[in-house]
Amino acid sequence: MPPKKASWIPDQHGAWAMLTVPFLAGTFLSPRPGGRHALLLAAWLLGYAAVFHAQQWLRLRRVAARRPAVARRHVRPALVLGAATALAGIPLAVLRPWLLLAAAAAAPFVAVNSWFARNNRERALANGLAAVVPACGMLLVAARLGGGGLPWAPAAACLLYFAGTVPYVKTMIRERNSRTYYRSSVAYHGVAVALASLLSPWLAIPFAGYLARAAALPGRGLKVGVVGAVEVVGSAALLASLLLIF
Repeated sequence: MPPKKASWIPDQHGAWAMLTVPFLAGTFLSPRPGGRHALLLAAWLLGYAAVFHAQQWLRLRRVAARRPAVARRHVRPALVLGAATALAGIPLAVLRPWLLLAAAAAAPFVAVNSWFARNNRERALANGLAAVVPACGMLLVAARLGGGGLPWAPAAACLLYFAGTVPYVKTMIRERNSRTYYRSSVAYHGVAVALASLLSPWLAIPFAGYLARAAALPGRGLKVGVVGAVEVVGSAALLASLLLIF
C-alpha cells in the first residue's frame, strides 16, 4: 500500500493563532501597515510550514527507519514551501536588510525545535515554550516594518499568554490526569495576571479570564475541538485587548 501523502498544511492547529496574533498586533500597532506586511506574513507562514515538514522528515527518519517512504513524503513540501518562502522573503530582505538579523535571532529557537523533533520529543514542555519566543517576537518585527518602534509591552503580553497555553493545553489533553501540571498551570496563570497588570492595568481583565479557564476547565472532559475553540476565543480577546490598550 503506498504511503499516505503528507498534507502540505501543517496539522498543528494551535500554532496558527500563535503565528498570527502577535504578527497582526504588531502590524496594526505600527504607524504604516501595508503591503510589506502582507509579503512578510506570507513569508512567515510559508516558512513555518517549510520548517514543519523539514522537522517531520528529521523525526520520521529515526522513528520510521524501516519505512523510508514515510519520511520522504515530507521532502517535497519542505523544498517547495522553502522556495516559496525565499520568493516572498528575499525582496523584503533586500529592502530591509535588518530582517536578516531578526531571522538570525529566531534561528536558535528553530534549532531547539528541530532537536526535539529529531529525538521525537515534540510534545515536551520546553519545545513548546521555545516555539513561543520567536512567534511573539514577530510583533516587534511587524511593528518595526511599519515604521514604528519596538513595542515591548504588547510583545511581553503575547509571551505571557502563549507561554501559558503550553501547560494549560497539556492539562486538557495529554496531562489531564496530572495534578502537578494542573497546579503549575494555575500558578503560572496567577503570576501572569500580576505581570500583565504591570504592563497595563487593563490587561488584568483578559488575563484574569485566562486564569479562570486554567483553573476551571481541566478535568471536565471537554473534547479537543472545544478546547481549540476556547483558545481561539482567548487569542482573539488578546488581539483585541492589545489593539485597544496600546
